[in-house]
Amino acid sequence: MNRAAKMKVAVGLSGGVDSSVAAALLKEKGYEVIGLFMKLWEGDGNPAGGEHGGCSAGGADDLVIARSIAEKLAIPFYAVDLAGEYRTAVLDYCKREYLAGRTPNPCIRCNQQVKFGSLITRARQSGIDFDLFATGHYARVDRREGENRFFLKKGRDVRKDQSYWLAFLGQQQLGMTLFPLGEQVKTEVRAQAKSLGLSTCDKPDSQDFFAGDYKKLIDASPRPGPIVDQSGSVLGSHNGIWSYTIGQRKGLGIAAKEPLYVLDVDAANNAVVVGFAPELNHGGLVASGLNLIACDFIDRPREVAVKIRSTQKAFPGVLTQLDHETAAVRFTQPQSAITPGQAAVFYDGDCVLGGAIIE
Repeated sequence: MNRAAKMKVAVGLSGGVDSSVAAALLKEKGYEVIGLFMKLWEGDGNPAGGEHGGCSAGGADDLVIARSIAEKLAIPFYAVDLAGEYRTAVLDYCKREYLAGRTPNPCIRCNQQVKFGSLITRARQSGIDFDLFATGHYARVDRREGENRFFLKKGRDVRKDQSYWLAFLGQQQLGMTLFPLGEQVKTEVRAQAKSLGLSTCDKPDSQDFFAGDYKKLIDASPRPGPIVDQSGSVLGSHNGIWSYTIGQRKGLGIAAKEPLYVLDVDAANNAVVVGFAPELNHGGLVASGLNLIACDFIDRPREVAVKIRSTQKAFPGVLTQLDHETAAVRFTQPQSAITPGQAAVFYDGDCVLGGAIIE
C-alpha cells in the first residue's frame, strides 16, 4: 500500500495559486488532504491594505477563494480564526520594533509563530486531526541518511526560492512539514493549475509581506524630531521615527547636492541620521536570536553566504558564533544598508545553516 495513503496532510490554503497546486499534488500522490485557512483579521477587511499580499492576506476575499479551491479539489476545509494570535505575535511586534527605531520582519515572525505554530496548534485543539502540514512555499526539507536532523534547502526555482522566510523554523516544525513545490518552477505550477481547472491559475503572485504596509497601524501620536547628519547638524525634521528605515532615500524632504539616505534611526534621541550612499556601507554585522537548523553550534569561524534581505542575492562572509544566542558576520566586501530588525540568513550552498536578527 502506498505510504501516502496512510497519511493525512493539512495544507495551508491561502487562496493563491501555489497553495492550491500544493494541495492538488498531495492529493494526486495519495495523501488524505484537508485545507486550513488562517483568518488573520478581525472582521472582513485588512486595515493594512492587501496590495503586497503574503502575510497581509487572510481576509474575507481570500477565504472565499480558498474555500472554492477546496470544493474544486473535493477536500475538507476549515477556517481557523487566528486574529488574536496574529495581533500579538506580528502586529504588536511590528509596533514595538518601529517605535524602537528598528525595521521588523513580520513575514518571518508569522511563519515561525503563526503559520507553522498557532495554526497547527489551534486546528488540533479544535479536533482537526492530521499527521503532516504542507504549504506552497518554494523550499525543500531533507533528512540525510544516518543523521537525526532535518535540513532546510533552497527551492529549485532560484527566482522563487523562499527559504529565507523559513530560516527560523525549528526541527519539530521542519520534521512534520512538506513543501510539494520545492522541486518545481513557477511556470510549471501555473501550467498545472490551469490543467487542473483551478481558478487561481492566473491570479497574480502574492508578494512576501511588506512591513511598510503596517506603519499605518502603529496608531502613535506624532512625535517630531530632528533629521541630522553624522556630525549632528540639523538638516530637517520628522514626525515620527517609525516612518524611516535604513537605506531609505525618498520622503526625506531635504535638498542636497547628492541624494541623501537614512543611515540610522536613533530612538534614544528621537533622531533620524542621514548621509550619502557610501556611508551606508559596512563590513559586518552582529545578530541575535540565533536559530541554527543544520547544526547545533558553529564551533569555528565558517565561510558562508549571507542574505540580509529577501530580495537580494547572498554575499560571501565569515560567520562566527559568539554565544548560544548571538553570531557575527564579517563580509568579504562591505554591504549596504544593513538594517537592525531584519533577518540575516546563512547558507552553505543550497542548505540553510540558520538565521538571526540583525542588531
